[in-house]
Amino acid sequence: MRRTLRKWSPFIAAAAVFALAPALSAQLTQYDLEPRSGMESHIGNITGHAKDAKADYRRFCVGCHGELGDGNGENFPWLDPKPRDFQLGIFKCRSTPTGTLPTDEDLSNTLARGLDRSNMPQWSNLTKQQRADLVAWVKHFSPRWVSEKPGTPIQIPAEPEVTPERIKAGRDVFAKVQCWKCHGVEGKADGPSAATLTDDQGRPILAFNFTEGARPKCGSTDQDLYKIFMTGLDGTPMPSFADNIKPDEAWDLVFYLKALEPQKSKEKAIAKQLGLKPVDPNAPPPSGQ
Repeated sequence: MRRTLRKWSPFIAAAAVFALAPALSAQLTQYDLEPRSGMESHIGNITGHAKDAKADYRRFCVGCHGELGDGNGENFPWLDPKPRDFQLGIFKCRSTPTGTLPTDEDLSNTLARGLDRSNMPQWSNLTKQQRADLVAWVKHFSPRWVSEKPGTPIQIPAEPEVTPERIKAGRDVFAKVQCWKCHGVEGKADGPSAATLTDDQGRPILAFNFTEGARPKCGSTDQDLYKIFMTGLDGTPMPSFADNIKPDEAWDLVFYLKALEPQKSKEKAIAKQLGLKPVDPNAPPPSGQ
């Protein structure tokens, strides 16, 4: 009997996995969502109410994100990148540490800013109250908002002065944390790993091309770039570097990446003066690293 169980145990285990798979991947239903229809958001002195956003969500959002917020709206087959599945409670653009929920203000900012290079437009035409209500409605799709609180926003230190030394140091950070593997040695999104990248749903995803002049999805200011390095883009292969680099190094990386952009900038002018060459993946790491 023991020998028979050993023989069949791998098959029994596999059967158990397949049996559990539908339950683990099951989408929430309208019945599951209804108890959270009283969800609120708090942005400054504005309180958003989920129930007040139902009409706006149906008018502006349901075609992509779907009735149940699972990203399976009627436009889904034609969209790339695919709409966010709100039921997962995972968001790229946050001021909070990786793995944590964003703040209500983070979600409101995404609504107002839109997501460049996607079908998510700017909703800056909506009033602040409408956006606050929509934030509450987005939250009601995921049970994470019941059991968890948003993370504490990271602190962004004052931006230092741009210097040649900082830009050169930024290139060293780019090599140290191996940004080139996805973004390429010149920031053109052609690194050796670029073609293999997938999002948290297993769908292909593109690395950001710094040389195209496009706006990063989560904002285009220096502070926005710093925030991306230190929080990561959850749901994508872009990790948080908060445990790998110091705040000064994050600023150095910001300055180096600004030098790769096609727009005229102080960083680009300094890099040209220096004759700064792309990183060499085969070069030994700088001393002290």
